[in-house]
Amino acid sequence: MNNAESKTKFWLGNAVLAVAMLMLFYMEDLWSLLGSAAMVVWIVLVGVGVYFLMNDRSEPPTFSG
Repeated sequence: MNNAESKTKFWLGNAVLAVAMLMLFYMEDLWSLLGSAAMVVWIVLVGVGVYFLMNDRSEPPTFSG
C-alpha cells in the first residue's frame, strides 16, 4: 500500500468520525425522525471510521526525548 492511499484512508476515517460526532449533537432530532435506527446509523459510522483509521499502514510517529 503506498503512502497516498494510506493518507486517504486516514483522512477518510477522520471525516467519517467527524460526521458521527456531528450526529451526536443532533441525536435528539434524529431520534425523533428515525427512532432507534439513528443509533444504529451512528454505530455503523463509528465502526467504519475506526476501521479506516486502523487500516492506516503509515509509519508510526517517532518520539525523541
